[in-house]
Amino acid sequence: MRFLSVFLPRLATDRILRRRGAPAREAPFALWSRINGAERLAAVNAAAEAQRLKPGMAVADARALCPSLRLEDHDPEADATTLAAIADWCSRFTPLAALDAPNGVMLDVTGAAELFGGEAKLLDEIEACLGAQGFHARAALAGGPAFARALARFSKLRLVPPSLTQEEIETLAAPLPVAALGLDEPAATRLARAGLVRVGDLLARPRAPLAARLGAAAIARLDALVCRTREPIVPRFPAPSHIAERRFPDGLTRLADIEATLRLLCEDLRPLLERSGLGARRLEAAFYRVDGAVKRLVVGTSRPLRDPLRLFGLLHERLGRLAEEGLDTGYGFDVLRLAAIATERLDDEQRGLDTIASDHAVFRRNRLNTENVIDSKSLERDLCEKPVPTFSHRALDHIADEFADVVDRLGARLGPSRVLRLDLMERHLPECAVRAAPAASAPAAVASMKFAPLARPLRLFEQPEPIDAIALAPDGPPLRFRWRRALHDIAAFEGPERIAPPWWQAPRNELARDYFHVVDREGQRFWLFREGLPGQDAIHARWFVHGLF
Repeated sequence: MRFLSVFLPRLATDRILRRRGAPAREAPFALWSRINGAERLAAVNAAAEAQRLKPGMAVADARALCPSLRLEDHDPEADATTLAAIADWCSRFTPLAALDAPNGVMLDVTGAAELFGGEAKLLDEIEACLGAQGFHARAALAGGPAFARALARFSKLRLVPPSLTQEEIETLAAPLPVAALGLDEPAATRLARAGLVRVGDLLARPRAPLAARLGAAAIARLDALVCRTREPIVPRFPAPSHIAERRFPDGLTRLADIEATLRLLCEDLRPLLERSGLGARRLEAAFYRVDGAVKRLVVGTSRPLRDPLRLFGLLHERLGRLAEEGLDTGYGFDVLRLAAIATERLDDEQRGLDTIASDHAVFRRNRLNTENVIDSKSLERDLCEKPVPTFSHRALDHIADEFADVVDRLGARLGPSRVLRLDLMERHLPECAVRAAPAASAPAAVASMKFAPLARPLRLFEQPEPIDAIALAPDGPPLRFRWRRALHDIAAFEGPERIAPPWWQAPRNELARDYFHVVDREGQRFWLFREGLPGQDAIHARWFVHGLF
């Protein structure tokens, strides 16, 4: 394992000064904050440090030492946002980039350094690129994250070869100060009182007395520093299983060039997914701008995909949406990366002798038959006399694929959370029997249907609307009802269908319902119900309309 630590000693001041001219960067500058009621310096630039100013100094003393000192308020939240942006930019070197707050970034570059000409060149490139963005940076690379962090902050050694033995690593770590362990204040104080100022002083002493005096946490830090153990890092983004990327010496600024590159990346991603037998469910396109900004686009699919044309179609829709808001290319993107951040199994499709064209012909012929059936005047009689049109399995799959393409494209343009589908739920009450879920998400577990599903209205009201109804018998169907100031005389009815509330979670005043499917004399079809059972429920039964057919 190889870890690279990036240390930004002047992150707070560089964040402000890099936007200003050279005279402002070379003048003494500091940030201050109020600590325990006193105004103290929080960060200083190199020019202020040359004037013997340092963080923690009182502002009045700093002004006395350097009258030309310029001061601004310290903003820790802005520093954290800038550090996160730098970590995102560092993900161009490896997808495993983690924050090392308050002023560092940790990269897992195992196996990635060779892509940049070796570990030494990778260190030089990172420091040079961050310097071009206006940040002072020191980078170090070692076999453990704690060792790399200590070297970046407390040593001039930048690179520890991977072939060193444990004794050689401890020899390199021995000159480091004990502050490199990052111990808490009580443990650091005890070390100072004992005269232990170097890591080598701790390595030369028996472990048991040290553990008794400093605690187990300090020994764990010491073991991590000399690479006896390895601390885990938490990347900002999970490492995708399949990545394709293109790099350019000059940044891409034209949308046509960006789209052409994305099309090539989709083609590069296909064989990677094919070898694993997977299809992409979520794609992330990352655009690394020359000046350090990173833009990410995420698109989802409703089923596993690896067809380059379909994948690029989704990205094209998303890019079109961005273009309307203004794709900020700045000085151009020099790295474009396409990653499958969520995948599912996708088996290869076995092609038969029949083709999709023949399925289209079957589909068109059957659709014509269906239209003829619908246009006939006597729908029920024709349905009984004529055979039900059938489709081949391949034609049905083709229809499903076309529908999924429409869902994916709508999700790419409007957002996956705005394209919904209705999932059946095992609930007694009709208004609770469906749930809206993102159409591109994995389908929910299908509710077990113990009984054949009954007819439900096409339009179901979210809340039943009360009506005035007249019935011949207390438990009979209604003869007439008034709804929205209109009187309806019932010509035919079907029912009742009794639905009891879930007694284990319904409130005590929840009553059973008797549903009737009724047709008035004008041919309108309603779904009515009577709440409360005559003779059993003490209250007066009420009538509601719950939907329209």
